[in-house]
Amino acid sequence: MQDNFITTRLTLEALQPGDDHFIYELVNSPGWIAFIGNRNINGIGDAAAYIQRILHNPDIRYWVVSLKEGKVPVGIITFIKRETLEHPDLGFAFLPGHEGKGYAYEAAKTVLDTLVAAKTYNRILATTIPDNIRSIHLLEKLGFGFDHEMKDEKEILRVYGFECIS
Repeated sequence: MQDNFITTRLTLEALQPGDDHFIYELVNSPGWIAFIGNRNINGIGDAAAYIQRILHNPDIRYWVVSLKEGKVPVGIITFIKRETLEHPDLGFAFLPGHEGKGYAYEAAKTVLDTLVAAKTYNRILATTIPDNIRSIHLLEKLGFGFDHEMKDEKEILRVYGFECIS
C-alpha cells in the first residue's frame, strides 16, 4: 500500500513520529472521544508513544490528511486489520473545524479506490457506533452497505461492508 496520495485539495501522508502534536489534538477532540473513544493520550509524550504503537503494528496504517494549501493537518484515514473482524476496516477522523467540507469523502475515496484497484482485498469493512450519523452517511456515500451489528468491548458497533469486485 502506498504511503502518499494527492487529491484535488489534499495530501495524505503516512503517519510519522513528528505527527505527535496533531495526533494529540485529534484524539482529544470531542468527536473522537464521543465516537471512537478516549485513548488516554494526556500529553505529547503519550501521543508519541501512541504513534510508535501504530507504526510498529503491521496490521495498522494511518495517513495524515493535510490541506494542500499550507500543509495544515486536518484528519486521518485508517486501514486496520482487526482481530474481531474478518476483513480490514477503513476509518476516518477529522478535526472539528474541518468537518462538513468534503475532506473525509475526498480522502477516504482516494484510499478506497486504490485498495480496490490493487485487487488485494475481496471486501473492506467499516465500523461506527449507531449514533454517529455523519459517519454512516459518509460510508453510504462511499458505497458501503450495512452488514450487521456486533458487540465490541463495551458498545454496539454497526459494521458496513464494501465489495471490491470490479
